[in-house]
Amino acid sequence: MKRATMVQPSSTFVNIKKNLWVSLAIAVLSLCFVPINVSAAVRRHPPQQHHLSRKPSPKLRFGRNGEFKILQVADMHYADGKTTPCEDVLPSQVDGCSDLNTTAFIHRMIEAEKPNFIIFTGDNIYGFDSKDSAKSMDAAFAPAIAARIPWAAVLGNHDQEGTLSREGVMKHIVGLNHTLSQFNPSELHVIDGFGNYNLEVGGVEGSGFVNKSILNLYFLDSGDYSTVPAIPGYGWIKPSQQLWFQRTSAKLLRAYMSPPNAQKSSAPGLVYFHIPLPEVASFDSTNFTGVRQEDIGSASVNSGFFTTLVEAGDVKAVFTGHDHVNDFCGQLTGIQLCYGGGFGYHAYGKAGWPRRARVVVASLEKTEEGGWGTVKSIKTWKRLDDKHLTAIDGEVLWSKKHTGKVE
Repeated sequence: MKRATMVQPSSTFVNIKKNLWVSLAIAVLSLCFVPINVSAAVRRHPPQQHHLSRKPSPKLRFGRNGEFKILQVADMHYADGKTTPCEDVLPSQVDGCSDLNTTAFIHRMIEAEKPNFIIFTGDNIYGFDSKDSAKSMDAAFAPAIAARIPWAAVLGNHDQEGTLSREGVMKHIVGLNHTLSQFNPSELHVIDGFGNYNLEVGGVEGSGFVNKSILNLYFLDSGDYSTVPAIPGYGWIKPSQQLWFQRTSAKLLRAYMSPPNAQKSSAPGLVYFHIPLPEVASFDSTNFTGVRQEDIGSASVNSGFFTTLVEAGDVKAVFTGHDHVNDFCGQLTGIQLCYGGGFGYHAYGKAGWPRRARVVVASLEKTEEGGWGTVKSIKTWKRLDDKHLTAIDGEVLWSKKHTGKVE
């Protein structure tokens, strides 16, 4: 995200929220009686969706150490490489500082953490300053591709501001090597945005859960800017996307509770998108881990997606970017709402406040027979792009027993 002014909540927030809930209720009722493509009624001009053919994706699964580690990279704002200067760094850092510092930071994180998966949570490029959006994306994602690590991406509010449309940006991402990104769900003909999809993480090879998803990852397009004249500010997750999430969550729950190794409740889920939910503004320094140094840049309306997540029951944490100098996690109604923290050097930041990345690790429990079972805990920490890649703010986001700071 890169903004000159902060978005202020609309004075019509309450009425708009009620209207959005009414629209969502109507859409849900409609789905009980009509095929999914009738959900076009929630949009005036639904775009034509294209489902790109691609090679079968490798299966994500937990390692033999019983862990699955995710590196979140938020707001790279990549442009033209070494000719693109850094923003908001100390005077001693200005000379020679460029997009290449962002590239070097990714390489350092890959070497230090050896993640199983990398997720880029939007504003991957800064379209206004990019001469060629495709080349900028190639360079931005190059460290993950070179390391042959599976990766995925969602769009922010700046990715489409260059030589490619929002649709074109997502199509390019889907075609890159080692990505598990998807253009949109193949079973839907109409859904808002580009880059709504889910990925399943299987159990350890050779375990009883090798063919069952024991960790579910959801990715959504939170949009760029409002297309409704009466509603200012940023975009939001629309009813069609929420309906897709609800259906996908329910399908995954049925599979998890079915043989073999039928479980009694849902597998934990993690959700990734760019623009934070309005509920993030409810936190203060007494109930989060990390720092809040700027206003919450959410949409000026509440589309009800947080309630949808709570009702689904499987989501344990949501990860966003957008607000570069916020990096906190806070728990609300059993769900952790987390920022990745500003990563890119061509993005606005705060001089003297190091760029950072978030790491999340899901760990499995041992079965009575001594093998690996289902997920027992999800932990997180951040690393700073300083001399020692300092790790900070370790905490347990969720466990079968408790949440809290790592001792």
